[in-house]
Amino acid sequence: MKIIIAGAGDVGFHLAKLLSYESQDTYIIDFDGDKLDYLNSHLDVITKKGDATSIKLLKEIGIDSADLLIAVTESFMISPQELAANEIKMLLNQSSFNDTVEFERGLFNVMGTSLTYKSPLVDLTVKEAKQKFKNIDFITIAIKRANVSQTIIPRGDTTYQVNDQVYFSVPSYNMKDLYPIIGKKKFDIKNVIILGGSSIGEKTARNLCQEGFNIKLIEKDKEKAESLAEELDHVLVINGDGTDLELLEEENIRETDAFIAVTGNSETNIMSCLVAKSKGVKKTIALVENMDYIEISQTIGIESLINKKLIAASNILRHIRKGEILALANLHNIDAEVFEFEVQPNAKVTEKPIKDLNFPREAVFGGIIRNGKPYMSFGEMQIQSGDKVIVFCLPEAINTVESLFR
Repeated sequence: MKIIIAGAGDVGFHLAKLLSYESQDTYIIDFDGDKLDYLNSHLDVITKKGDATSIKLLKEIGIDSADLLIAVTESFMISPQELAANEIKMLLNQSSFNDTVEFERGLFNVMGTSLTYKSPLVDLTVKEAKQKFKNIDFITIAIKRANVSQTIIPRGDTTYQVNDQVYFSVPSYNMKDLYPIIGKKKFDIKNVIILGGSSIGEKTARNLCQEGFNIKLIEKDKEKAESLAEELDHVLVINGDGTDLELLEEENIRETDAFIAVTGNSETNIMSCLVAKSKGVKKTIALVENMDYIEISQTIGIESLINKKLIAASNILRHIRKGEILALANLHNIDAEVFEFEVQPNAKVTEKPIKDLNFPREAVFGGIIRNGKPYMSFGEMQIQSGDKVIVFCLPEAINTVESLFR
């Protein structure tokens, strides 16, 4: 495919990075020469400095032969703020996990967590774990090992280790049963402090109030705090510095279940979450702009770091992929994607049982939804037309996987 991306910001860069794994013919347009230079030095793409609305420029790079034009400038239509607020709500609902993706309104869920020495999985192989917990349906779809850049697609002989970031695919009926397996308890979150009255902070406060959470929102700017107090019913808005320990103590930080930092400063968000964690807060979520911080989130003690532009890029990618893709998500700190395909009549994936499909080793099935019910995607299962299938896939296998669903 020939793809033109208008905008070399964070979203444009992330899209280009993911597409470069697949050797797509990718062009990037932006006014900022420094951003384009950075792209050229890091990715195999073609850059063009200028205005993406210029007919002359578009003709110069061959717009007439392009398959897709993606506009991800500052004014693009997808709302990263709304998407980030929704992700925060999902993370609070799954308290002991640091990454979560829902498919078909939660019929299947991809859940990520870091294993501690308390997990009974540690030192077991994947095969041994399935035998030990044979009454619980779950599939381990990915492991990210500490200080190892490559994502592991687990096989039967793969061993779980302490500090592994592990991603499970689990049907709704076994969600609660996953907690003992990871050695953690599900805890209720009721009292939440939000640091920062940004648009994400406002949307998050509004969303969580509707879900019955008790919300305090701390905003440093007096005028903005007053405005938020008028707009947000049932939210206690506090004008003050959320990094002030005395203020946090006055607002009963030690009795707070979750602390969400969404100011415009990534370092402030990270540091304030660490302070909250030191005061006994069970769940911390920090908004960051720097993608490099995502890689160190669990090592520094913060459960979840979110990046609104990464979330937006994942939503845009769904429209680029071939095949009948219903949903697509990127997991934090992993250069891979989770797809939900709708199986078409006569698709190659329906021809044989899963164990005989010669499915690429760089991908794994995460589950099947058939007639509104979740099913495990084990070897004897045969996929049928109309099924909705969850697949975790490393970049090098995306084209092969897509071809099986056509």
